[in-house]
Amino acid sequence: MDSSASEHGTPAAALPDDIIGTLERGRKQFLALVDHVRPELHRYCTRMTGSVADGEDVVQETLARACYELSQLKALPPLRPWLFRIAHNRAIDHWRHETYRVSEPLDEAMDIADEPGHEPDNLLARGQAVRAALSCFLALAPAQRGCVILKDVLDHSIDEIAAELNLSVPAVKAALHRGRAALQRLNEEAPPPVAPPAREVSPALKRYASLFNAHDWDGVRAMLADDVRLDLVSQRKAAGRRDVGIYFSNYDRSTDWHLVPAWLDGREVLAVLTDPPASRPRYFIELAWADDDRVVAIRDFRYVPYIVQDGLLEFAGSAEQRHRA
Repeated sequence: MDSSASEHGTPAAALPDDIIGTLERGRKQFLALVDHVRPELHRYCTRMTGSVADGEDVVQETLARACYELSQLKALPPLRPWLFRIAHNRAIDHWRHETYRVSEPLDEAMDIADEPGHEPDNLLARGQAVRAALSCFLALAPAQRGCVILKDVLDHSIDEIAAELNLSVPAVKAALHRGRAALQRLNEEAPPPVAPPAREVSPALKRYASLFNAHDWDGVRAMLADDVRLDLVSQRKAAGRRDVGIYFSNYDRSTDWHLVPAWLDGREVLAVLTDPPASRPRYFIELAWADDDRVVAIRDFRYVPYIVQDGLLEFAGSAEQRHRA
């Protein structure tokens, strides 16, 4: 085979000189196109998965899938219903993978006759859904969960939900009716909230935050594994100490941040506040650790600030500071 040809028979000379640059420009154009939908997608995926971090994972999967599908289409479909349809299916796949559960199909047993009691404009149900803990939504079947979130949290119309979830209008009303009833039962049966005892984070996370806040970048780099991975969400990825080191240089040039160890939805994180610290975090950073307390992965949500809208945040060692971020 001619060495100048690709494995698929395409001459090497026919390939663009800057194929990586072309793909990156296309990616940025696509992200700019969907930017206004992302916060709403994240609120949806967070409640579908029960976690703000998992919700962002699903948003990223959704956008990757949408970008791929777009390359196969001749025209851009209606943007919002298309993205929510992909997000819904991705969220269900994620949830089933995490919990090893199988729930009813989207279209099963949804032929309840339309009645006035099933009509969607119910302010009480809307308030109930907005206040519900993320974990409550996981008790609902996927179609019910999706319909309740889209209607009572995000205020989509019944017709919009039907298009977004690929359901009939009667099916949406039936799922919404069932989901609201189930959510109300869960809220009524839930024990009164009790402030949990103050929790401490790991010494390694405290040390990382202390070194970071002191701009001791040599100390921070000493905590990294050789093959550390960085995900600066929605911006870039890097691997290895050398490439990840650029990330710290960028932080060194700014002064609008202060890291505070915290818990978010049961996970250790670093809440990023303004400097001097404010009570409300701007975003958070999540670390993964090896057994020897080396950092093997960094996920920094600086460029997706909507990430803190719905999570339940508890600053380490201070239960009275626990609040919705």
